[in-house]
Amino acid sequence: MKRGFPNITVRTVSLTVASVLTVAAFLTRSGLAQPTPEGRQQMSQDTSIEQTKAKGFEGVDFYYDVFGAMPGQDPQKTAQQVMKKDVAEKPEVMTKQRKLLEERYDLSCKRTADLTMTKGKPQPIGPVVKLPSKVTWESLGRSSAEDIKRRQIFPAGFDRLPHPKHAVGGQIFPQVQIKQFPRLERFDVDFDLPDCWLPEFPPPIFLTTHPELGDVSQGEVLHADNFDRLFRGLVTHTQLDGLRLLVTQFPQEEFNLTHDRKTVNPSLGVTCLDCHVNFHTTGQFHLNPDTRPQMQRFRLDTTSLRGMFNQQIHGSKRAIRSLEDFTEFEQRTAYFNGDPIRAMKKGINMIDRLQVAHMGQMQSIIDFPPASHLDPMTGRLDRTKATQLEARGEDLFFGKAKCAGCHMPPSYTDHQMHDLHLERFGASADGPIKTFVLRGIKDSPPYLHDGRLPTLEDTVEFFNIVGGLQLDQEERKALTAFMRAL
Repeated sequence: MKRGFPNITVRTVSLTVASVLTVAAFLTRSGLAQPTPEGRQQMSQDTSIEQTKAKGFEGVDFYYDVFGAMPGQDPQKTAQQVMKKDVAEKPEVMTKQRKLLEERYDLSCKRTADLTMTKGKPQPIGPVVKLPSKVTWESLGRSSAEDIKRRQIFPAGFDRLPHPKHAVGGQIFPQVQIKQFPRLERFDVDFDLPDCWLPEFPPPIFLTTHPELGDVSQGEVLHADNFDRLFRGLVTHTQLDGLRLLVTQFPQEEFNLTHDRKTVNPSLGVTCLDCHVNFHTTGQFHLNPDTRPQMQRFRLDTTSLRGMFNQQIHGSKRAIRSLEDFTEFEQRTAYFNGDPIRAMKKGINMIDRLQVAHMGQMQSIIDFPPASHLDPMTGRLDRTKATQLEARGEDLFFGKAKCAGCHMPPSYTDHQMHDLHLERFGASADGPIKTFVLRGIKDSPPYLHDGRLPTLEDTVEFFNIVGGLQLDQEERKALTAFMRAL
């Protein structure tokens, strides 16, 4: 026993040394984690705080390196360089996006005083999508998908609408919101769509539990400083706690406290209701988190949270099956582009499932705006109140136009996902997309998942072509009138 003990000890030490030498040799041969000249200097002398904090080796390290930048030795210096570069390039980025919009759309903002959203903002009137030379809506509506693709006459405004800075992406907020909340401004890119194409700001809030009160927002944007004053006494303790979390800032890819951000000053992050303002939307957008590579991701317009109590799937492509899962996964994925490494670097936030349920309960009582021409029992038109044009539009909606194949009352959705196969027309394929709710649709421009359709008229023209409906001008006008009545 005594003689064996030293042999065991020596053998163990020998193996340990050999292992270390092997690993060291491997690292040298593969070029991994080799000290830079600055790193060697740092190891050979007394160091200052800044020298101690230096990265000291080549290769990407998410702790140090700014997203989209070359690996650097000083994260703060690199972040400053990136910001300087982004600020200098911003005018060119926005000029390029403006040119794209002008090529696709008429940006003159057509409106009429008698067509308004719930609180009085004029609705945008279209169609504003520009047509190819010598092409009319009537001739396009009569053309087959094969003919449109062959002649390359599918309107550019009906194809994917890119993010102004698609390679980087991230959440972008409209100027009307930034004016009230400057913390939401990015230094590298601005919002791109005209204000006349956006919903009302601030949007009204309607509660299923208090229909007699109408809009309970009192004309304010819900945020951390006023949610208790506005809602205590109107909702339960559980719902109020959920609302507290919905107006609490959490770290996000571009808005966070680290050096790797897109705001001039460090930020606590964004809230759920920064994007879904007053449980609705004002056109905020980012890129969908569930597609790769980066340039194949598509722009994703923020959807309304109205009527969530009557929807069975959530997320444009993810088909999340419960409101609670949507609440939890949205924060885990969309906030950081579906990349958990980014979340761990910038501020991962694990919301307890009990609190997620509280957030879900608050979202579950958000109602649609009133619709005076609808029968509350069926969600269909009350023909004693509807206009002749609306009534004809309803007949088309449930008949020739085939809209009800996906959009069924009362919320006007089928809780399914459908693929329009736009590649038939020579456009980019989107794959299956959730059927969005049409109830209260007049309050939610622009339309489709990426906001490519600025008006309801554009939406009708789009589906007339894509669906091969061959609706004439008067039929398209009637169908639009019916949707405004929803």
